[in-house]
Amino acid sequence: MARRYSKGAGDKVEETMHEMKEGKLKSGRSGKKVTSRKQAIAIGLSEARERGEKVPEKKTATKKSSKKSASKKSGGTKKAASKKGAKKSTSKKTTTKKSASKKSATKRSATKKSTTKKSTGSKKAATKKSAARKKTANKKSK
Repeated sequence: MARRYSKGAGDKVEETMHEMKEGKLKSGRSGKKVTSRKQAIAIGLSEARERGEKVPEKKTATKKSSKKSASKKSGGTKKAASKKGAKKSTSKKTTTKKSASKKSATKRSATKKSTTKKSTGSKKAATKKSAARKKTANKKSK
């Protein structure tokens, strides 16, 4: 069976543990004295990594977030169902408000389209302007 940690890594952790017990070990960022055994081990392993010793990779936050996303995918809880129901009800309320604003926006854009086509004469410019107007109309309705 292969070893996870090299002998040099174990020696480095041992050194940091002695430093902690003597009160000489300080954390890198704040410079405060380290009193936690786990923190001392973590400092020893990170220093061993810097020296190039054989140490497993550091656990990162991305692995934890992947677990969260997996639990979200499984869903199936009552809370998730109640949230979906709440979202649906709010969307129904907003659609009635949006429909009135959409009607007025379409009337405005229809009148502006006819005037822009007459003035510009080119179809490309008219489509660009109408697309821009639609975007602004959508932003206003939100």
